[in-house]
Amino acid sequence: MMPMAAFSPREEARPPWHRVLVTGGAGFLGSHLCTRLLDSGVEVDCLDNLSTGRAEKVAHLAGRPGFRFLEHDIAQEGCADLLTGPYDLVLHLAGPGTSPASWPERPVEVLDTGSLGTRAALAVAERDGARFLLASSPPAPFGDGGDPVGPHSARAEAVRFSEALVAAHAAAHGSNAGIVRLFTGYGPGMRTDDGGTPGTFIEQALAGRPVTVTGDGTLTHPLCYVDDMVDGVLLVAAGRSVRPVDIGGDEEPTAVEIARRVIELTGSGSTLEFVGGVPPVESRPVTGFAREIFGWLPSVTWQDGLERTVAALAEQPDPLPAAPAGRTGEWWA
Repeated sequence: MMPMAAFSPREEARPPWHRVLVTGGAGFLGSHLCTRLLDSGVEVDCLDNLSTGRAEKVAHLAGRPGFRFLEHDIAQEGCADLLTGPYDLVLHLAGPGTSPASWPERPVEVLDTGSLGTRAALAVAERDGARFLLASSPPAPFGDGGDPVGPHSARAEAVRFSEALVAAHAAAHGSNAGIVRLFTGYGPGMRTDDGGTPGTFIEQALAGRPVTVTGDGTLTHPLCYVDDMVDGVLLVAAGRSVRPVDIGGDEEPTAVEIARRVIELTGSGSTLEFVGGVPPVESRPVTGFAREIFGWLPSVTWQDGLERTVAALAEQPDPLPAAPAGRTGEWWA
């Protein structure tokens, strides 16, 4: 396979699509993708059931030529019939979240989203002859070890099944379908109520509360700024790879380094406190394939990314309300 060099997601040249469907488009990553695509001259249908996503995240796109917001659940029967297209690309970001706040309280709905939702999105892409790209997450998450009835099994099995379904479609039908696995992303518009890093640190510091670090603070976090993540998704979308492609940060600051940087950037009087417990170990991306084949390379350092993120969140008047319990939205809400 030759390296992808025909498309650069940050150049002024128009991307190779006319209309794109983004499921889970009112979530964190989805809203950034919708904005980037529209800015590039691409028409966008943004589909979201507003469970973990928020209409406010795409409110700045309302009224722009070529943008439509559709409040529907991709897993519901008949939803695919409402997506008239035709589309050149389907970016499927709808599914169970990876953060602690998104752990399922209603596992049946999570499994339906990973199975029925993915099947419906694939059907739309196949109908239109469109490229399909599933936004997934690292395999075997949360140490379930493949246990189908473990405490986080519904989310884990939904991820595994959706990836298997995409691969099966590509093999059986010759579908132009691929998978991109997204690791820890952050940036303006991110959630700060999900227990993740660096969102929790930023929320605590802006509120003037102690910034709490679990354990001794030496655990590292592979952070990827959202602009770099959008680049990666669009580069993989512009290719024809079926093989899962990891997109994630190559810098791994420690929790203490992140916390101290957040306190510095916010100008907060927050203290740094260490609390007991064992912090969850994050999966590390293997980005060699993304670099060698697609030419993807992160360009924003974690220090600069945090500065941009803190500045954006500090200007946000009120935090977004918590998502309704038991519903599923975007992988990266």
